[in-house]
Amino acid sequence: MSHEPPQHSGDPGRQGPEGRSPRDPSAAKPAPDAEDAQHAQDAAPDTPGASDTPDGPQDTPADADSASGDAEGAPGADSASGDAEGAPGAEGASGDAEGAPGAEGASGDADSAPEGKGRAKRRKRPRRTGWRRAVPTWRMTLGGVLLLAVLLVGGFLVGYHLVDIPAANAAATAQSNVYLYADGKNVVARDGETNRENVRLSRVPQTIRHAVLAAEDRDFYSENAIDVSATLRAGWNTVTGKGRQGGSTITQQYVKNYYLGQEQTVVRKAKEFFISIKLDREQSKDEILEGYLNTSYFGRNAYGIQAASHAYYGKDVEDLDAGEGAYLASLLNAPSDYDVVAHPENKDAVLARWNYVLAGMVKEGWLSRSDRESLDFPVPVKAQPGTALSGQRGYVVQAVEDYLTSNKIIDADTLATGGYRIVTTLQKNKQDALVQAVEDNVLSKTSEERDADRNVRAGGASVDPSTGHVVALYGGIDYTRQFVNNATRRDFQVGSTFKPFVLAAALANGSKTHGGRAITPNTRYDGTNKRTVQAATGSTGYSPANEDDVDYGSITVREATDKSVNAVYAQMAQDVGPQQVKDTAVALGIPESTPDLTATPSIALGPATASVLDMASAYATLADHGRQRAHTLVVKISKNGTDLPLPTRNTRRAISREAADTTTSVLLSVVKGGTATAAQSAGRPAAGKTGTAEDDRAAWFAGYTPDLATVVAVMGQDPETGIQKPLYGALGLARMNGGGAPAETWGAYTRAALKGSAVQDFDLEADDGPEEPEGDTEEAVGGDSASPSPRASGDRPRTKPSTAPAPTDEPRTPRGETPAGGATASPASHAPRQEDQQHAFLEQPREHAFREQQGEEAPEEQRDEGLPKAAPVLNSRP
Repeated sequence: MSHEPPQHSGDPGRQGPEGRSPRDPSAAKPAPDAEDAQHAQDAAPDTPGASDTPDGPQDTPADADSASGDAEGAPGADSASGDAEGAPGAEGASGDAEGAPGAEGASGDADSAPEGKGRAKRRKRPRRTGWRRAVPTWRMTLGGVLLLAVLLVGGFLVGYHLVDIPAANAAATAQSNVYLYADGKNVVARDGETNRENVRLSRVPQTIRHAVLAAEDRDFYSENAIDVSATLRAGWNTVTGKGRQGGSTITQQYVKNYYLGQEQTVVRKAKEFFISIKLDREQSKDEILEGYLNTSYFGRNAYGIQAASHAYYGKDVEDLDAGEGAYLASLLNAPSDYDVVAHPENKDAVLARWNYVLAGMVKEGWLSRSDRESLDFPVPVKAQPGTALSGQRGYVVQAVEDYLTSNKIIDADTLATGGYRIVTTLQKNKQDALVQAVEDNVLSKTSEERDADRNVRAGGASVDPSTGHVVALYGGIDYTRQFVNNATRRDFQVGSTFKPFVLAAALANGSKTHGGRAITPNTRYDGTNKRTVQAATGSTGYSPANEDDVDYGSITVREATDKSVNAVYAQMAQDVGPQQVKDTAVALGIPESTPDLTATPSIALGPATASVLDMASAYATLADHGRQRAHTLVVKISKNGTDLPLPTRNTRRAISREAADTTTSVLLSVVKGGTATAAQSAGRPAAGKTGTAEDDRAAWFAGYTPDLATVVAVMGQDPETGIQKPLYGALGLARMNGGGAPAETWGAYTRAALKGSAVQDFDLEADDGPEEPEGDTEEAVGGDSASPSPRASGDRPRTKPSTAPAPTDEPRTPRGETPAGGATASPASHAPRQEDQQHAFLEQPREHAFREQQGEEAPEEQRDEGLPKAAPVLNSRP
């Protein structure tokens, strides 16, 4: 009996028209949906080939081969099952997603299901294993690229928005003030720690600009602000520690120098990137190049092209040639190493760089080949020591700063910001001559073996009478060793150099002696030692001593000036009036605030402590016939090409020409045969006066030629305590006086300073007055005044040459009356002689009385009479 189940025509297990073997009845059921299929898979037994339906009929052996099989080895497994990556039958109604046996044979597509029901099931993508897990898919790569692009764009926008152009850093704006000689070319000094002087681009020649571009950035004017490849390369090398990397544009280098710093960090590079882009949009290429040239470091402590020009070639940038400019441009690559003077071993590398720069200029059409071939390597000058204020430099800077601030041209704080270009009145040849004269006649004569020599100080100042310009200044041996400026200090007595102001005051004011005689160079006074000064009311009680207690008896004013007789000038100061003397001194140029410039009789002997420069300015007024103009040390001051206004300097009449010229005629005698014969070494007509402070603490000589007024002083000061010391024994001399080292220095300086210029004679309109017989004085020796003689009762006659009318602005105070009896002097007796006019300084200065200016006034030096009881009695020496 057969065990086969009955066959029914409607049985799904029956063989179909295509000759397929009948399937398990369960296969004829509608295909389950995706969720049911998943549940079925989960519930399937682990045993391979297990029936889907526990109580369904068993397959025949033949059917088993086709309808089922082990996932690991049954025939048809490859076709009956597959993984999630495309095996046929993956969309069958049943079967494990990983490849259940008989999957294809046991099920069909939903579309071919007998009943047409059920939804297609999407194949599940298999998990990646092995090395494939480390390789991103194309979707991941594309997504990463897009994300990176978004981040970069976003980062750029954020950075551009957040990073602003900052204020310049302090180091980039720091400049030194530059002090120049009157020629505006040669540098006197630079102050400040940073050696920089900014210049406009217009001052930089095109060849120098092109040299820098050829060395650093040849496409500067056509390129963008950023060299992206170079910036990325530099940033990468910085991050990876490969050291500093160049390649930035000039714009980037300028941003680094001016706004940021030299540190090599990613943050700094990022800031540099954004600031450069913004700056390129806000400033022109010329402005950026100008800033770059002013901020770049060239070695030798020189910041900027102008400072470098002076450091390496001693000239302004506009005076550089192409070869020198190419060398300076080469230095930008390695400022210290490429200094061939300091590092001669690097000359080959320097030459290679120099040739590279010039070749670039030729290539860009900035330099012709013929010009290139004509250039030889310009060896720079030897580097100067970094002592900016050594020698006379510091004294000059100090004096100029005091002048600027005291005249309210600029305040000290503003000046300290730097960057000012100050053209002084100093003339280099004269400045050098004064320094050398002091060295030869003072400093070279000191000895370490003499204690007195350690106290020696020297000061000097020279003024052009026609302009008031200070043309030379000597402040001391070295500013870095002695900080006090001996040319401008006001603490040493001027001594007898003040006496000419007393005489000028007497002449300018028409003063008379106590007995009523007009004071002239020929007026006689009693020169007895320690003679008591007489006032209108009687004795003053003031009895100054003469030098070495010498009695001179009856002596003219001229002779008293030659010999610097204190007794005469003390009485003259009393006769003129101390206030008149002070006013005249101030009018000539002595500051009214000068210490101890008091309106007392002792003013004549020079207790006032005017500076060397003050005295030179006042003597310059006498040299210019009584015309006074305030001295100046500055011709021009500017910053960044903008000039600062300077005060207006007006010339005014201080005293009449006659008074000034008559005073000069007397001072000519002092040099010719008085206490200042050493000044004759100048080799020119000269007038002057010696002076010695009390206790020999200072010795002076003040003198002038028609074209130069100069004062030299030797002072004594303890270098440790600062206390003024006597100069006894200094320079190997028993006593120091103005006719010694000061006059010798004056003569040597004046000869050198005026070398090459024409010798000028004094053109004087002097009135010496009538000569008086010897012994014709009205003052009793050491006592009260005697009755005036009839001869002395009248004033000297005056002449009025029609060829020299008095200027309308000159004071014309009458100085006397017509001589007794109403007679007038004969004009013929005062007619000028040609010989006397030409040789007044050597022969007969008194003959110039006819060259008049009536009523003019001239100050004269006087010593005080009647000092306060607490004050010491002053006895001025020549």
